[in-house]
Amino acid sequence: MAHPADTPRHPVWSMFDRIAHRYDLLNRLLSFGRDVAWRKQIARHLPPGTALRVLDLATGTADVLLENSRRTGRIAWGVGVDPSAGMLSFGRKKLRESALSGKHALVRGDAAQLGLQSEIFDAVTIAFGIRNVDDPSAGLREMCRVLKPGGRALVLEFSLPANALFRGVYLFYFRHVLPRIGGIISGDPAAYRYLNKTVEAFPYGDAFCRLMREAGFAQAEALPLTFGIATLYIGEKAGE
Repeated sequence: MAHPADTPRHPVWSMFDRIAHRYDLLNRLLSFGRDVAWRKQIARHLPPGTALRVLDLATGTADVLLENSRRTGRIAWGVGVDPSAGMLSFGRKKLRESALSGKHALVRGDAAQLGLQSEIFDAVTIAFGIRNVDDPSAGLREMCRVLKPGGRALVLEFSLPANALFRGVYLFYFRHVLPRIGGIISGDPAAYRYLNKTVEAFPYGDAFCRLMREAGFAQAEALPLTFGIATLYIGEKAGE
């Protein structure tokens, strides 16, 4: 299997290098622990099978690979790809501590230009990373390309609640409270101001499902989580 090409430094990924030491802590704190429950939904929606080959994009500190392995016991091997060397260093440490480093590999690369063979994975996952890909449509096309016929893509991403009152409360927290707390704890205020801006501008719901179908997925559906704060998108590649 070819390895993804090395990825040049980019302002967004440099930002993730800077906050890698506080990334997991802030995920738990700022989401009130809901990020753990959301990642469990990925594991619950993996395709059937007992020896799955899984690719995790924007893998960061490898939370999704670890959750999939612990919860299902059905992962034969996994590959995590991320452009941030800082995030990957923490991910490798977590894999070693969990005794899963022999089962999973983490490599530096670009989700929109993977350099991997076609049709080799049963599932491709990405959690809170598709909006950070320079060309999300290209990233979705790559996901579809490397999936086996009948394979499944699972995309977890922030979205906006449908309820107007809840959305107002959520946006106040997202715009004013979260960036302040995240900036203080991480030491990088710009990183957490960036978060709400990208979430509010990114397509979600039916609009994102349409992007998945345009990228080649035969089916795409959206599963809102926690009143629509996050959404799990499930894309199916046509079988042979």
